[in-house]
Amino acid sequence: MSIATHPETVAETGPARRVRTRRRRRLSAKRRLVLSAGSLGLLLACCLFLPTPYSPTDIDASSILQGPSLQHPMGTDRLGRDMLSRWLAAGRLDLPLAMGGAAIALVVGVLTGLLVSVKSVWSERAMRSLDLLQAFPLIILAMVFVSLSGNSLTMIMVAIALIFAPMFVRSVRAEALTLRESRFMEATASIGAGRRRMLLRHMLPGVTAVVIVQIPLVASGALLAVASLSFLGIGVQEPTPSWGAMVDSGSAQMVLGSWWVGIFPGLAIAVCGWLFTEIADGLEGMLVGGRRG
Repeated sequence: MSIATHPETVAETGPARRVRTRRRRRLSAKRRLVLSAGSLGLLLACCLFLPTPYSPTDIDASSILQGPSLQHPMGTDRLGRDMLSRWLAAGRLDLPLAMGGAAIALVVGVLTGLLVSVKSVWSERAMRSLDLLQAFPLIILAMVFVSLSGNSLTMIMVAIALIFAPMFVRSVRAEALTLRESRFMEATASIGAGRRRMLLRHMLPGVTAVVIVQIPLVASGALLAVASLSFLGIGVQEPTPSWGAMVDSGSAQMVLGSWWVGIFPGLAIAVCGWLFTEIADGLEGMLVGGRRG
């Protein structure tokens, strides 16, 4: 009998093959995570720390709608403002605004998800209320909230949190319900551990992996929401630069041949959203995919 078909050899190589496959997946996920996180960090650092060549709000009537050049690498807009300066200033505002809204949604969603995982009448009612809230288009709810409360940066972050907190609530609650039925939690309850200790000391670490994977996805959606609000004229107001408002202004100029006014801010939104998604895929491959197979 050949070595390739020997039963003991097959039994030994099967687990080893699965281990190698798992290691390759984790290595690939780690590379994707490092590249995407490094690229996003570099982009954020450029927006935050690179000085703007010109004032992002000063109007220059002699430089209206000039194409990309050495003097203006991204061209100028319909008011003669330097697009590179406005692009950098918009990144300084939009990215922290989206991340701040995602951070608020994270804290509110995780705590609420843990609380509603407890068996009680009020937790079921809370989930039904959440279902009713999510039955409406969330971006429209954000538009109404920002319009009624004032389009300040704080209200925009709160609106972002209202949109995305339910995502954390559902994922945390689902994972916590699974953990609650485990033998470990039953043993913890049998020795007299209080509800607060069970939630914070045992369930919270158990849902960490799911939450970490979801954070970049929420940040990507938050950036799109910030851009959408500005695009619709409800979010960041002129003359303060915002990628969404710049895309709105550029859409009218694009039909006239001034493509650079809308393309560069649109690319910024698309690239940042893609990098956030790549970070989420890399985290999932390391934290979740590594345990599969």
